[in-house]
Amino acid sequence: MHADPRSVARHVEDAEHQAMPHRLYTLVFPFDQAQARVLLGMKKRGFGRNKLNGFGGKVEPSETIAQGAQRELAEESGLTATKIEQCGLLLFYFEDSPVAMEVHVYAVREFSGHAVETEEMRPQWFGMHDMPFNQMWADDERWWPYMLKAQKFVGRFWFKADQATITREELRPVESLDF
Repeated sequence: MHADPRSVARHVEDAEHQAMPHRLYTLVFPFDQAQARVLLGMKKRGFGRNKLNGFGGKVEPSETIAQGAQRELAEESGLTATKIEQCGLLLFYFEDSPVAMEVHVYAVREFSGHAVETEEMRPQWFGMHDMPFNQMWADDERWWPYMLKAQKFVGRFWFKADQATITREELRPVESLDF
């Protein structure tokens, strides 16, 4: 796997982790500000099955990361983002995988359409301050406060092979995600 020129991981990683192959992903959270809620999806298949999460997935070679985020949101929820903003960068390292996951996190505060269940996700609204963290990835609870404050952030998380146990983490606010 060759280095993807769209990757920004080299700006936040040490040399050891920069040498790892990376795959680009997106993670999108639609917000209904008027009702103080966020749309999550129950993953029905594949990686992260039976977990609630934002919407997202792999970035295709022909698209920008933001385009990938918009496409994944539409495919997995039926919503079309009309205002999308990158809020975070997360890097994940799993002890049983030689490939790092570089996840670009977005907030969508304006959208059109209605959330619908798809083959991959079952959408459900939750209060922004009442998140079901016990049904989500272990790292979500750590960086979610940054999302609520609209504070940009960078995080790195190391997981055991069980994909539930965090063995190491680094998380910090940043002024910008323009690297």
